Amino acid sequence: MTRLAEAFTYQARSCEDLGSPFMGQLCALFAERLTPAHPLGPRLFDWPGDLGPGAESVPLRLCSALHALRLMDRGGLTPAYPPQRVDDDALWDAVETALALETAFIDDFIKSPPQTNEVRRSAALILAGHVIHDRFALPLRLSELGASAGLNLFWDRFALQLGNLRLGPGHSPLVLTPDWHGPTPPPNNPTVIERRGVDLNPLDTVRDRLRLRAYLWPDQTDRLHWTDAAIAMSDHVVDRADGIDWLESRLPHQSGTCHMVYSTVAWQYFSAGARARGTALVEAAGRSATDLSPLAWFTVENDGNSPGAAMTLRLWPGDITLNLGRIDFHGRWVRFSG
Repeated sequence: MTRLAEAFTYQARSCEDLGSPFMGQLCALFAERLTPAHPLGPRLFDWPGDLGPGAESVPLRLCSALHALRLMDRGGLTPAYPPQRVDDDALWDAVETALALETAFIDDFIKSPPQTNEVRRSAALILAGHVIHDRFALPLRLSELGASAGLNLFWDRFALQLGNLRLGPGHSPLVLTPDWHGPTPPPNNPTVIERRGVDLNPLDTVRDRLRLRAYLWPDQTDRLHWTDAAIAMSDHVVDRADGIDWLESRLPHQSGTCHMVYSTVAWQYFSAGARARGTALVEAAGRSATDLSPLAWFTVENDGNSPGAAMTLRLWPGDITLNLGRIDFHGRWVRFSG
């Protein structure tokens, strides 16, 4: 099996596990039937480095390019894409047609890695915000690393519905309803007074709306709905910069505020050297934190365990580490350890 086929096979299983049978079918077909003779075949098969989701994410690049074409009703994909359900041969015929008709578009689209703004991960951010406010009772200043379009910088404008309990604005048009396990978060009302994010290639919610929507999966229209709602609520607050240099400029304390630094499935994409430097900067800032200028570092990241991602919160002063539990990579469920 080639490296490319292995990457598509792995992605097919991941998509199935994350509730997308269509993406599982599509990725499995690419693993079985894509050859170097197809348009873009040589580029895909000769792609340097790790092709999988922890690195170059070549399968998701290609599938997202096709979804973008479907959203524009181009490439002849519409009859074979959800909500239609077709067999393998019909789907592959449509894919081969699109690869031939839209080679230039796909070639340009896959130059950039996927940037999935999964707003359901904000369930973890709402949880962390409530835990942090319960500890310090101060307004929050937010700094998000790997923010992409910055949709998850507005978690305080989303609502989290847990049975009869609603956290967040009662009038919010975006209500998250994950399958929740464990106690409910402290019922307080964290206030965000300032927010910024950083990304090497930030997406603009107007100019790049198609790209944002294309990174979602064609048979998961609820994700499109939540993303559209988040886009309508967002502002342009993401800076184009090196994440660690930017973080260093954000770390000086501001008395009377708690600084919440966070990432959601982004820290892993920083180089080992950048992660080490970033960790040292945050820990140094933590050592000078006070009760009037505390620091919170929250990560929702793949730690190699399963299921889902680990939710880890470090708090200063005191350098306290709280393992808050785990969350599904797409925010479908949360296991809060209390």
